[in-house]
Amino acid sequence: MYDMRGLLVPVLILSSLGSTFPITDKGPPTLPSHVQHVGAQYGWHNLSCPICKILFSVLDISLEVESNQEAVAELAERVCRELRLAEPSVCQQTVQIFKKDMITAWVMSMLRPSEICGLLVGAECGTWDIGSDWNITFPPKPKPPVVPPVPPAPGSPVSRVLFLTDLHWDRDYLPGGSLNCQEPLCCRNPPTDNRTGAGYWGTYSKCDLPLHTIQSLLRHVSAQGPYQAVYWTGDIPAHNVWQQTRANQLDALKTVTGLIQKYLGTMPIYPAVGNHESTPVNSFPPPYVQGNLSSHWLYHSMAQEWHQWLPESALKTLRTAGFYTVQTGPRLRLVSLNMNFCAVENFWLLINYTDPAGQLQWLVQVLQEAEEKGEKVHIIGHIPPGSCMKSWSWNYYRIVNRYEGTIAGQFFGHTHVDEFEMFYDEETLTRPVSVAFISPSVTTFINLNPGYRVYQIDGEYPGSSHMVLDHETYILNLTEANAQPTLEPRWPLLYSARKTYGMKSAFPADWDLLIHTFLQDDKLFQTFWYLHHKGHVDEVCRENCKTTLLCALRTGRSSDPELCKDLLLPGKPVWQRKKFC
Repeated sequence: MYDMRGLLVPVLILSSLGSTFPITDKGPPTLPSHVQHVGAQYGWHNLSCPICKILFSVLDISLEVESNQEAVAELAERVCRELRLAEPSVCQQTVQIFKKDMITAWVMSMLRPSEICGLLVGAECGTWDIGSDWNITFPPKPKPPVVPPVPPAPGSPVSRVLFLTDLHWDRDYLPGGSLNCQEPLCCRNPPTDNRTGAGYWGTYSKCDLPLHTIQSLLRHVSAQGPYQAVYWTGDIPAHNVWQQTRANQLDALKTVTGLIQKYLGTMPIYPAVGNHESTPVNSFPPPYVQGNLSSHWLYHSMAQEWHQWLPESALKTLRTAGFYTVQTGPRLRLVSLNMNFCAVENFWLLINYTDPAGQLQWLVQVLQEAEEKGEKVHIIGHIPPGSCMKSWSWNYYRIVNRYEGTIAGQFFGHTHVDEFEMFYDEETLTRPVSVAFISPSVTTFINLNPGYRVYQIDGEYPGSSHMVLDHETYILNLTEANAQPTLEPRWPLLYSARKTYGMKSAFPADWDLLIHTFLQDDKLFQTFWYLHHKGHVDEVCRENCKTTLLCALRTGRSSDPELCKDLLLPGKPVWQRKKFC
């Protein structure tokens, strides 16, 4: 009986550990492959509904007892080892890091035996409705008439905004270190063979970055300034999630914040919380979870480190739940969302997934006030909305539709690659209303060049749209840089969007038109595919690969097949795409 009782814990733990590997989303809920693997080993296909409900009822009761929690944790480690889901040391350390948070979240959760058995046994045994529908409330005020954006007059001010995301500093990165290791993160140990080791500035492998590469980036962008603002959307620590402590995370926060302050501190800097800032990774309990398991330790440290950039009103909500708003210009407001409250991997949402921390209702209030004041709003966050839990994602989509005249830009990271997500009017799903820009990562993880982005944005003047006019992406070519490791590397321009894609402007309608062009012009699409990977990709994207990616570009809300119907082959729905988060 202990085998079945403990299965959910290793499944959830290893699902969170899965953030170290490519994951898939944006589709109908399915049983993850590693869950299916465990199920095959433990005979879930032969599990009857009544027995399943009895077993998980016992689990609910037994996990209230501390000794049973330890027994389940030991079982989780054994399952991980025996199924070779990770190296033994990784299994052991991961379970130790995750066990208290994961089991507490399970005990406090709304998830009951009928729901988990609906997942494991089938719909006839119960309903797996984690993330089921809920709705935010809008003020009883009509949406203003839609005014299509127009390009600014020649000579109008243009703002340059530097965008940094997913730095992933590996304090144990070892130049010359092993590229091929059994752990989820390499380039950290001496090589065990005669193969070429990790490059000085970074490596095309499952590796993160040394601090001196991040310092090189900051020296370079500082020299290329000034910028009207810096948007920095998180993921500071490396992907060694099985080894991290709170002290490690806070040291990474302090170290990288200090470097950004050193090189860019005279400019307005607006951070957002990534999913790797916490430990365990993806562990972001709602604010009503108090005590040692709360996120108090992280948010308060962020407020302390970022106090020079944010007013007290912003620091107050940052300390509470990791999000904030701040006025950045006479007619421009910024909202920094804590996208971990929409994350599928945030196991704390098992407790209550309905608008965690009231963040979306708060966003509606901020946008309504901005609309009444005639302000435009930029939204920044880590995880793109199309990668969120379904109900959160669809509610966010509704908000973007309602306030399309106020939201001037959306900026995210997390996927490590260069892409975007479209938002259409909810009535017809044909008129583009907004675009969420997803910028490539600073880190190399996995097999990428380091990179960053600069947005050209309609500047500050009466009647400005404050919308993106163009963007430029810069990279560090690792092949070139590692050939001369003693020299300061170059960070050249990889491409500018409008010039490369022949776009008249960079408004939502132009990005929608670009997707249609990709359908007809495969050469241009392959250019996008190359830039999607920051100038380093081995394979060509054909057929299902192309369909999958174009489908992902079309929809800013998860689990929505409507916008991809004309892309899908009969009988061959395509949902999944790889991410490195």
